[in-house]
Amino acid sequence: MRSCSRETASAEPGDPVIERLSDAAYLAGLLAGKLAGEANAWVVDAACFAGPFAVYRELVPSMDTVGDPERYDPTGLPAAAGIANILAHCVGEIQNMVTGDSLKVSRSIEDPRASRLLHSPPRTIILGFSKGGVVVNQLMTELSHWASISRKSSVDVSQLSTAPSTHNLLVPTTASEVLSSISEFHYVDVGLNCAGAYITDHAVIKGIASYVHHTSNNLCVALHGTPRQWSDPNRPWIQAEKDRMLRLLHDKAKRCEGRLLLAEKKYFDGRPPSLLMHFEILEAMDICWF
Repeated sequence: MRSCSRETASAEPGDPVIERLSDAAYLAGLLAGKLAGEANAWVVDAACFAGPFAVYRELVPSMDTVGDPERYDPTGLPAAAGIANILAHCVGEIQNMVTGDSLKVSRSIEDPRASRLLHSPPRTIILGFSKGGVVVNQLMTELSHWASISRKSSVDVSQLSTAPSTHNLLVPTTASEVLSSISEFHYVDVGLNCAGAYITDHAVIKGIASYVHHTSNNLCVALHGTPRQWSDPNRPWIQAEKDRMLRLLHDKAKRCEGRLLLAEKKYFDGRPPSLLMHFEILEAMDICWF
């Protein structure tokens, strides 16, 4: 079973395509349909907006009043903890709605088939769309930091990366479980009106590669983009940051024995940049490359 977390961006109403692709329920179904096998898709919107600008302060505390990141600080693992709280709350609400659910869960744990589930914990696929890319950056920073602290504390990260969730069979419900369950990061046409759309911190990238090197799991980083972000002459830093992050990842991936997987795909190339294509990528994107 997979869990998929994704951040959305706000848009001006009017265009029916943009309005459809801004609807959380529609997006959840769309994402679930793109994932192979059984999957849960969770759409996480910004808790508040500063005018048209999404603000993810609960997940990325170090940001200004319009939600632009000032830095990516892993202290306290705020993004991982926030996502864990959201998932745990949602699952709790669902369980409360289903009569006898607690009894069913108890019986499933006693069932021999449940032991197989416990050895196959959830895989989490993180997608950050538009400004939601800041949450992906925060999670990358937290994963790098968490893995480093775990190694210094003599904790076997290879075991952490495959440890089953002790609280729920379906979703990770603690910050550590969220981070250890992540198998893929997808940047989906991310961009900002300032620097920080992609992770270019060498120490963070080095920590990610070290984490993969010391575990037995693959980690995939995929970049999806359109001319709206990657070919914007007024914001050349977006492409520059994207290219720098990929170079750093490619360099560090060499010591990961093929388990740090990287991919890049540009959509609607040749079309003039538009807000519409920025949203249409949600339907066009391929997230089953690996």
